[in-house]
Amino acid sequence: MTRSRIIVFVLLLVLLASLGGLVTPAAAQSDIQVVSDAANQTFPDSLLFSAEFKGGTNITSVVLEYGVNQLTCGTVEARAFPQVTIGTDVKVTWTWQMLESGSLPPGTTVWWHWQVTDSGGTQFTSPNKTILWLDSLHPWQDITGGNINLHYYSGGASFGQQLHDAAAQALVRLSQDVGVSTDSPVDIYIYADSTDLQDAILFAPTWVGGQAFPENNIVIIGIPTDQLDWGKSTEAHELTHVLVGHLTFSCLGFIPTWLNEGLAMYGEGGVQAAEQAQFDQAKTANQLPSLRSLTGEFSAEATRATLSYSEAYSVVDFMIKTYSRDKMTALLLDLRDGQTTDQALQAVYGFNTDGLENAWRTSIGAKPLTGSSQPTPLPTPTVVPTFVPISAAPVAVAEIVTPHPTPTQAAATPVSGMPAAFPTPTAPSGSPPNATTPPGLNMGGITTVLEVGLTCLVIAVLLAGLIIFLIVRGQKRTRK
Repeated sequence: MTRSRIIVFVLLLVLLASLGGLVTPAAAQSDIQVVSDAANQTFPDSLLFSAEFKGGTNITSVVLEYGVNQLTCGTVEARAFPQVTIGTDVKVTWTWQMLESGSLPPGTTVWWHWQVTDSGGTQFTSPNKTILWLDSLHPWQDITGGNINLHYYSGGASFGQQLHDAAAQALVRLSQDVGVSTDSPVDIYIYADSTDLQDAILFAPTWVGGQAFPENNIVIIGIPTDQLDWGKSTEAHELTHVLVGHLTFSCLGFIPTWLNEGLAMYGEGGVQAAEQAQFDQAKTANQLPSLRSLTGEFSAEATRATLSYSEAYSVVDFMIKTYSRDKMTALLLDLRDGQTTDQALQAVYGFNTDGLENAWRTSIGAKPLTGSSQPTPLPTPTVVPTFVPISAAPVAVAEIVTPHPTPTQAAATPVSGMPAAFPTPTAPSGSPPNATTPPGLNMGGITTVLEVGLTCLVIAVLLAGLIIFLIVRGQKRTRK
C-alpha cells in the first residue's frame, strides 16, 4: 500500500470517528421504564400525580408537564418539579392545589406526562395520560346526541331526556336566530340543586345556579326537579354564552357585557313578565341606564342588575330585528379581531354606541340620550396566552354565573339574574420551589444542534479536500 493511500485511509477513519462521536449521544436509547403512573383527585380541592421509574443508571431529574383541554391563544403547558432521591428506582409525587390556582369546571379533561433524565443525560418522556375532573359522589348518567352531551344524576330518565332535548333544540334555534353554532358537542352537567353545584366548584357565590365555561365547552347548572322550565331557559342562556365565546375567542377582542348578556337573554327567549314591567316603569320614569354604563360588569344589586339584563335584551332584540342577524355576526367578528365597540359598530351599522342607543330609544318610545355617561372601566386586552398562575396550574375562569331560582317567589324568579364576577383567589407571595410557568421554545437546544451540524460539515469538507489533494498528488507522481 502506497504512502498516499495509507494517509487517505487514516483520514477516513478520523472522519468516521469524529462524526460518530458527535452523533452518538443524540442517538442514545433510553432504558428508563415506567413502573406506575397515576393521578388521584380529591374533588374539588386537589389532584395528586404520582409515578415510579426505573433505569439502568441513576435517575437524576423528573419533571411533570400538565395542562387542560381548552381554548387558548397559544400553547399553555405547566411544569412542576417534584423532589427526587437519585437512584435507579425513583418514586415521585406532586399535588395540584386548586385553592391556589382556581377551580376547574367539572368535566374538564386534564392531561399530563413526565420528563425523566438519567446521569448519562438521556431523556425519556412518558406517554400522555388524561383524567376527567369530576366528582364520583353522584351516579352520573349520560345522554348524547344533537351536539349535546348531557350528564345528570337526579330526576330520572324523563327529566334528563327533556333537558337534553331542550338543549339540542336551543342549539338549532341559536344557529337560526343568532347565527352562532358549534362544531363539537357541548357538555352540560346538571346538578340536583344549587347546593350540589356550589359544592363542585371553589369560591362560588352562595346564589349561583349556573355557569358557562366557553373555553372548556362546558356548562353546569343546578336544576331542581320542580324547576324544569327555568332549567330549560337557563340551558339556552348558558349555551349562548358558550357559542358566542367560541365565535369571538381571541386574545385581542373584548365583548361588552350588554352585548354578551343581551345575546344570552335573546337566546333563552327574552324576559319574564315581571322583568318587562320593571323595564317599562324605568322607561316611563326616564331611568334607563345608558348603554355605555353597561359595558363592564352589571351592578351586584338585584333590582339594578335585573333592569340591566332587560335593557341588554331589548337592545340586542332591536339590533337583530331591525338590521338582521348577519350584521350581528359581522359585529361579533369585528370585536373578535380587536376593534373597539365604537369602531365595530361604526363599521357594521354606521353609528357608534351613542348612535345605537338613540336609535334604540326612538324605537321603544323612550326619551333620547342626554349628556355623556362614562362606561365601566375596562381592562386592556392582552396578546399573551392564557395565564398560568404562580402554582403553575392552568387557571379556569368562570365566564358567566347565573343565580338559582327561589321557589317561594316564583313570579319574581330571575331568568338570568344577578351578575357577578367569579372570584379569583389571591395568589400566595413568592413562587413555590417545585413549580414554574410554562416553558417557551428551547432555543438553547436548537442552537446546540446547529453548532454540531456545522462542526460536522466543516470537518467533512476539510478532510474531503485533503483526501482529494493527496489522491491528485499521488496520481501525478505515478505518471512521472
